Amino acid sequence: MSNRRKIRIRACIVMPRVVMLLCITTFFACDRQEDIIIKDQYGKIADAAQLSAGTSTIFNIGNSAYDTPASWVTGNLLTRFYAGDKLYDDNRSTEGGKGPLYAGSSCGSCHNHAGRTLPSMYTKDAGSGSSGFSSQLVYITRQNGFFFRNYGRVLHDQSIKGVEVEGKLKVHFTEEEFSFPDGEKYSLQTPHYEITEWYADSISPKDLIVDVHIPLRHVGMGQIMALDHDELRRLAALSNYPEYGISGRLSMITERNKQYIGVGGNKAHHADLTVELGFSSDLGVTNDRYPLEVCEGQSQNIGYSHYGIQITTREMEDVDLYMSALGVPARRNVNDPEVKRGEDNFYKAQCHLCHTPTLHTRQDAPVLLNGTRLPWLCNQTIHPYSDFLLHDMGPGLDNHVRTGSAYSYEWRTTPLWGIGLQQMVNGHTHFLHDGRARNFIEAIMWHDAEGAVSRELFKRMSKDERDALVSFLNSL
Repeated sequence: MSNRRKIRIRACIVMPRVVMLLCITTFFACDRQEDIIIKDQYGKIADAAQLSAGTSTIFNIGNSAYDTPASWVTGNLLTRFYAGDKLYDDNRSTEGGKGPLYAGSSCGSCHNHAGRTLPSMYTKDAGSGSSGFSSQLVYITRQNGFFFRNYGRVLHDQSIKGVEVEGKLKVHFTEEEFSFPDGEKYSLQTPHYEITEWYADSISPKDLIVDVHIPLRHVGMGQIMALDHDELRRLAALSNYPEYGISGRLSMITERNKQYIGVGGNKAHHADLTVELGFSSDLGVTNDRYPLEVCEGQSQNIGYSHYGIQITTREMEDVDLYMSALGVPARRNVNDPEVKRGEDNFYKAQCHLCHTPTLHTRQDAPVLLNGTRLPWLCNQTIHPYSDFLLHDMGPGLDNHVRTGSAYSYEWRTTPLWGIGLQQMVNGHTHFLHDGRARNFIEAIMWHDAEGAVSRELFKRMSKDERDALVSFLNSL
């Protein structure tokens, strides 16, 4: 078997007590290699070009492509995976299950099949309210960056019966048409937000910043949490291309009194999968880390504080496990001539300078929030198509809010793995943090500042060249 087709994983060996202590003191470094052969959907040994995430690569092109366990998830781990999957999708409709205020009825309501549920602002509803589900997070702050006294960072536009929502989002769009040099037309739409029906203060629009984010795909979350941070530091040190105006930087964040490299979220402002925060802020589900209701102190919280802790840390770790153990869809059509031309054009447009094709996971086993370790994620060659650094994306995508160490105009490079299956999984092709881009071409044409070089090189390509690049993106 050639080295190209031999995929390895490392795992801690079950050894006598003394040696096991050595394994622990080396941070559960993955000490043994064992060969795992990855086969495609036809039972053939997979080509290395298809393996998006090493041994976590799966061959599924259906609507569950983001929602399938990796092949190493077996036995008790698989039992816990499905327990976490159930909690992820649970609408928690029983007494005291969620709320009284919330932004999502379950993790899966926003991340259908672990993907991106289409938000209501891109449907006929064009907003949100107390009935119906919006599938978007609405962040509100004062112009000076502080929160409003009667509201938190997130506007909770959903509530249980008898409780007022904090407010409702209204959206309208302006659209401008453009042409490529060869005459093909495209248009860009810009969303404009307002909040109506405030439950308490009527906040002046002059003092309000509204920032709306649509759900992220939960593709490759385990690998993202297992990234080799030394490699990211090297990328940041080398990510300086003055000839192209590109200079990415690490997002450094402080959580629980420790400093970390941020890799999660649109602004790389999280160091973990934020399961505890998601249950609290998004679902209104109290837990050991966030024991207070999100509306603690608000008038509508009276009578709703007696439910206590609504989800245990062990249960949340099963959700953490579920997200970490999801397989990553293999690349498709890698030998198709059109896809190969598109890949060449991806490099010609300098997209790879930020959307780094290949990274690696570290040697020590990632640890979940209740102590479970996942050595199967160690020492993997992965292809996320992201450097996980912050880049200036220009005034058009400036959300006017500083998040962690990220300035308002900076965004984490979006990982592209699995992106070509979003239409299959979730039935839409809305991209960027707020979904304003309705297809790949619009997403590229929104790039500015550090992304301007790729936008302009793409713009000057012929229609056939642009179409080929889109075919390549669809293969990821």
